[in-house]
Amino acid sequence: MRQELLSLPKGLAEEVSRNLVMVARLIDEDPEQAYAYARIALRLASRVAAVREAAGFAAYATQKYSEALAEFRAAKRMTGSVELWPVMADCERGLGRPERALAMAGEPEVQKLDKAGQVEMRLVAAGARRDMGELDAAIVTLQSPELASNSVQPWTARLRYAYADALLAAGREDEAREWFAKTAEADKDQATDASDRLAELDGVEFVDAALPDDEDDDLADVDDLADVEEDDDEGDEDDAEVAAAERAADQAEYYDEDDEEYEPLDAAADTAERAEGRDKA
Repeated sequence: MRQELLSLPKGLAEEVSRNLVMVARLIDEDPEQAYAYARIALRLASRVAAVREAAGFAAYATQKYSEALAEFRAAKRMTGSVELWPVMADCERGLGRPERALAMAGEPEVQKLDKAGQVEMRLVAAGARRDMGELDAAIVTLQSPELASNSVQPWTARLRYAYADALLAAGREDEAREWFAKTAEADKDQATDASDRLAELDGVEFVDAALPDDEDDDLADVDDLADVEEDDDEGDEDDAEVAAAERAADQAEYYDEDDEEYEPLDAAADTAERAEGRDKA
């Protein structure tokens, strides 16, 4: 990406880079705001493949699948790389076209993917089968050397989870439990909720240990509870201020004047963008 940005004038490259950094920083926790930054970068440097790719992922994160697919296709044309093939196929699923995603799984581009990309394509293909109501076919699609391997790779937890979930959807509860357990073993970062799904299958219920065990204790502590309520009232005022600030921030929406798909830039966003320009100057 750095090499691509070097093709731009220095000031412009720095501006685009700052926006791309914000996209990467926010895309998981605040995808709408990440999308806004991606739109700015796209307006500034639409001929840079890295910008088109970032804009695609930001649109994908906000479920704007048609826009994401267009950006991914543009990035693919610019670079000649096939690494975006699986996410492009998943955009087809998002658009309600699982048959197209399934067709993409059989294209020559899949053979050019690295191992991680091929596993991702397998996950997308299985998802497309499920979209089409073909549960048994989805299960078979996920059965692979990567699934059977005891080696834990970055994709292992997601692959096992998808397999367990498909088994459960097919009514094969015992097998699903086994694979949710295997998923939990591999999921050191807790990227999935496999542990919760496993507990649910085992009939485990979680109880808040902080709650009092009997009503007598509640009555005895009524004075303390009154004090807590007073503190809560003060906290509610602070929470209201925070919520108002968040709502104001959420109103910052960017758009491309040449594209009728996007809503106009509101006054709050316009003010924020001008302020940002002054800071950068």
